[in-house]
Amino acid sequence: MGEEPDEPAVAPFKRRRFLASAAVAAGAPTAVAGPAQAAASQADMAAADVAAAEVAAAQAPAQAAAGLGSVARLMAVPEDSRGVAWLRSALQVAVGLELATIPPYLCGWWSVKDQRSEVARMIRRIVGDEMYHLGIVCNLLVAVGGRPQIKAAAPVYPGPLPGGVRAGVTVYLSGLTRPFVRDVMMAIEAPEVSLARSVQPSPTVGEFYEGMLGAFRAVRPDLATRGQVTQHIDTDELRPVRTLDDVEHAIEIIREQGEGTESSPTDSFSDDRPAHYYAFGEIYHGRELRETDDGWRFVGPPVPFPDVRPMAPVPVGGWRNTSAHVGGLLFRFDAMYSTVLDSLDAAWAGGGHRTLGAGIRTMRGLEKPAVELMETGIPGGRGTYGPQFRALRRPRR
Repeated sequence: MGEEPDEPAVAPFKRRRFLASAAVAAGAPTAVAGPAQAAASQADMAAADVAAAEVAAAQAPAQAAAGLGSVARLMAVPEDSRGVAWLRSALQVAVGLELATIPPYLCGWWSVKDQRSEVARMIRRIVGDEMYHLGIVCNLLVAVGGRPQIKAAAPVYPGPLPGGVRAGVTVYLSGLTRPFVRDVMMAIEAPEVSLARSVQPSPTVGEFYEGMLGAFRAVRPDLATRGQVTQHIDTDELRPVRTLDDVEHAIEIIREQGEGTESSPTDSFSDDRPAHYYAFGEIYHGRELRETDDGWRFVGPPVPFPDVRPMAPVPVGGWRNTSAHVGGLLFRFDAMYSTVLDSLDAAWAGGGHRTLGAGIRTMRGLEKPAVELMETGIPGGRGTYGPQFRALRRPRR
């Protein structure tokens, strides 16, 4: 993790557009508005309906305080009025949006018993992508004179996606199940076409990033490199953005790899890995995606669903009335998670790649208490515990 060269090496990528009907032709489930279902059986779905009602009641004050719908308000600003201040506000929302995807994906990944399995490798790769995306938006925010507020943006689960995007999608934490893949993972990453049956029209992630890119092109702000972070994140290389071309490339990476993509599921920047939505679709359908005479369909070689630890969905308000052992594990996890968030904040406040590297190392340590929770049964209930991903706030002096 040494210092990087002054000039960024911008990797070539394909722009890859395909018909918007591809996702429908592939037989992919839509991001249906409404509560996420925790299991496939009728009894579980009924229980999930009750839980969703509790979610809505519990979230109403918090959503109002957090400015639910802030993306819609940002996108309502006329394009010729979107200046640097608008970009800073939009990028801070993007920080929360990218951060919100990581905990549910980590829970799904950690719950897979065989980490060498194809599904575990797919989810692990996507977790790395999302960490990279978070780094990209933080560098973009610093480039236009802002400072990322990462810990302050940490969401509470279960809950909506930050900024009011994907209205009706409830993001919860759970072990890997097919309903969790469909209702959380695929719903987060779904391209615009799959939102056609959404009851509440709301901005999509792709539209939001397209709006930010348009503002960068129109304003052409001076881009400061001081305070941006250079770091290897998984298989990707986070570099400072210095030019408008760098900005365009960075935003296209985020859109093309998963969120809001309108691109061919088989093309990518540097390899043949499908975008996140289609990778999750392969897990859900149990088949690889292939192009047929009738369009893209999940009819390829089998993708076996893995043996998993049965982590139950984290309830509204978190786990209650736990044993001292479980309570200790939950606190240990949340304290480490809070340290990760503090490290990320410090990295983009001048700490640089060394501080970010320390945060990434601490993040790797989260797996041990998470798995121990996932292997601890819930008394009198089905399934096991799991991490809550609660950001602990430092007491004021």
